[in-house]
Amino acid sequence: MDSARPICLAPMAESVEHRYAANRCQAWTRELHRILCMQGGEDDGSYAKNSEAPASAVALSKPLLEVAIRSMKLFAGEASIRIADLGCATGHNTLSTMDFLVGSLRQRYEEEFGCVPEFEAFFSDLPSNDFNSLFRSLSVFPDKKKRPFYAAGVPGSFYDRLFPKGKLHLAVSLSALHWLSQIPESVLDRRSPAWNKGRAWIDGAKEEVVEAYARQSSEDLKAFLRCRREEIMEGGLLFLLMAGRPGSQPPANQLGDPESRAKHPFTGTMDQAWADLLNEGLIDEETRDSFNIPAYMRSTEEVRKAFEECSGFEIQKLEFQRIVEHSKEKQEEWIKDPDSYGMAKANLVRATLKPIAEAHLGPALSEELFRRFQRRSSEDTTMLHKTCFYGVIAVWAVRK
Repeated sequence: MDSARPICLAPMAESVEHRYAANRCQAWTRELHRILCMQGGEDDGSYAKNSEAPASAVALSKPLLEVAIRSMKLFAGEASIRIADLGCATGHNTLSTMDFLVGSLRQRYEEEFGCVPEFEAFFSDLPSNDFNSLFRSLSVFPDKKKRPFYAAGVPGSFYDRLFPKGKLHLAVSLSALHWLSQIPESVLDRRSPAWNKGRAWIDGAKEEVVEAYARQSSEDLKAFLRCRREEIMEGGLLFLLMAGRPGSQPPANQLGDPESRAKHPFTGTMDQAWADLLNEGLIDEETRDSFNIPAYMRSTEEVRKAFEECSGFEIQKLEFQRIVEHSKEKQEEWIKDPDSYGMAKANLVRATLKPIAEAHLGPALSEELFRRFQRRSSEDTTMLHKTCFYGVIAVWAVRK
């Protein structure tokens, strides 16, 4: 099939070709585990170069993570301590997180036992993740004496089992669990009340769409916890950081305040970019309406409920925090240069959505989508004066 043409053609079921195209569209959305990943490589559109917001979230969570590790049970007599980073992606954030975890535990073992075990670091993400770039970046540790852990890659969905029973002492997942295992089937059915017409995401969407996403989110989080319950040994630690929302906000309000909603890369400008492709005749309505971003910001109550229903863990701390999208200095720089802002926002969208956009549209049309997004971001200078906040939920729990 020509990569310049959209995969999903309309109208539905009018010919064998149309049915085949519709099935192709349904196929990629139901098999997200094969394509969903942060954009690999190290160019301007890569996740490695556009992960400032996740880096800020991780930095914000480090004091809590440090408290968790300081209070964590130590396992005397273990030859090696096994740590898993679930949804590791790639880039500096990944290695700095593991270095922090290992360094903190080494210090505790040295202080309390006078000796230090070896450490095994498991970097896990979907098979589509750029593990090559990740392991090339391990060259910052030139030899075993300087690298404080033995590294291994574990490809697979963290909504399934990844490790043998009782394998892990510590598991973390940082800025990954808001990505769902799949788009709800009812959202993909154009005959369903949950058909998400005219939108790429669910913030502000109609009730049926939001409810479908909320159910999928609940099922996913409980599946994640059931798997970790088997893999983490008694007394082990689970630490999670995910995009989220405060308990006071309903699921339809994923982003909180109006300025965050207006400026978030998944909402207004994204829908405008899709509308541009439609109005220019490059795609049809069904191609636009069948694209949905598989992300959901859980509330603190939803997270707590999943832990309670799963059992096996005792929550030690659960809190919501807000982080600003960028510094005041960066905002002032972009106000002076709107084109630079548009390019930065478009690169952020490429870093997070390019693989699924290409699976839906093909490389040529997906690039047209990002160009429209960049143009829209550059032209709407009022957005430059607004401040966008990202909500995050941090929770740590002990395996009972």
